[in-house]
Formats: sequence, C-alpha cells, structure tokens
Amino acid sequence: MLNIDKFIIGFDNALRTLTVPAQTLRTVPGKNLSENDLTDDEKNESCALMRVNHVGEICAQALYQGQALTARNQKVQNALTQAAREETEHLAWTERRIAELGGRKSLLNPIWYGGSFTIGLAAGLLGDKWNLGFLAETEHQVETHLAEHLQRLPRQDLKSRAIVEQMKIDEANHATMALSHGGKELPLPVKLLMKMSSKVMTQTAYWV
Repeated sequence: MLNIDKFIIGFDNALRTLTVPAQTLRTVPGKNLSENDLTDDEKNESCALMRVNHVGEICAQALYQGQALTARNQKVQNALTQAAREETEHLAWTERRIAELGGRKSLLNPIWYGGSFTIGLAAGLLGDKWNLGFLAETEHQVETHLAEHLQRLPRQDLKSRAIVEQMKIDEANHATMALSHGGKELPLPVKLLMKMSSKVMTQTAYWV
C-alpha cells in the first residue's frame, strides 16, 4: 500500500517542477562560450528544439517521481531519486537557454507532467525489473532524440549544443544505471508504442 506522505511529496514536486525555476548544482554547460549571432530562422529553430528538450525534462521529472512512488526496493527508489536530481539540472539548463534565446516554454507542460506521472506510476506497479527496464528504454530513446537535435541545431549555436551534448551523456548514464540495478528489456511492441508516443509529444512541443 502506498504511503500518503509520498503522494504529498509527489504533489509538492509537481508544483515545484511546473511553477518554480529549476536550480542546478553543476555549472551550465557552455556558460563561458561566446554567444554567436544567429539569424531569426536559426534562433527560432534553437528555441523550438530547446523547448522540446525542456518538455522532455518535465516528462522525466514526472516519470521518475511516479516510478519512485511505486518502486518496491529502497535501492531502486534511491537510484530513481538521484536520476531525478540530475534531470532537474537538465530542466534548469534548458529553461535558462530558452530565456536567453528569447523563447517560451511549452504551454502544455501541466498535461505533459500529468500524463508522464501516470505512466511512471503504472511502470512502478509492474515491479522493479520492468520499472527499471522502462527507465532504461526511455533514456535510450531520449539519447537518440538528443543526437538528432545535435544534427539540427545551428552549428554556431555553441551554447545550446554544449547543453544538449552533456544531457546526452547523462541520459546514457541513467540507462546504464537502470540496467545495472536489474532492469529488464521491454518487449518490442512496448518499445514501438513508446517511440510513437514520444514522436507525438516532440512534434507538438516543437510548436506549442
């Protein structure tokens, strides 16, 4: 049976994620790089891609919170909590970069959070091995998505590229962590469904 205190903490985390500027302990990647001039089209492209990445971090926060609530093993809960802290840093980095570029965050962030939190709860209820397997597959897909963004970001937008490159490294580490804690590989149909859902989210967040 789930502890009501955990749900209270989860609700507080949701409010903080959606309403309070995220903080980072690590220096923002690319902080000391020069801000090169971008054309209007290049700036709009960078803004849109960083908005998508920000939405991804909103979803990651929600997934990890939901998964941690229903994880059965304390070590698994601790691993999920640690990963969530690092995702909070990603949230801070993308949020700040969007502001520097003069862009805006997704208007649908509460919906992204609520849906991802529900998925995280469901994944956790399936048991720790499937929970961690879901986490690992999520991070593998995010890593692929970030690699695609590195191809699309303007070459002279060094600051955005530095952030995405470090995020890609961290996501790979999270996937490795999940597997090292006993994560089980998901069936192919589940992977494909996750990929389709992610595509809908990223395409929508690019514009809204």
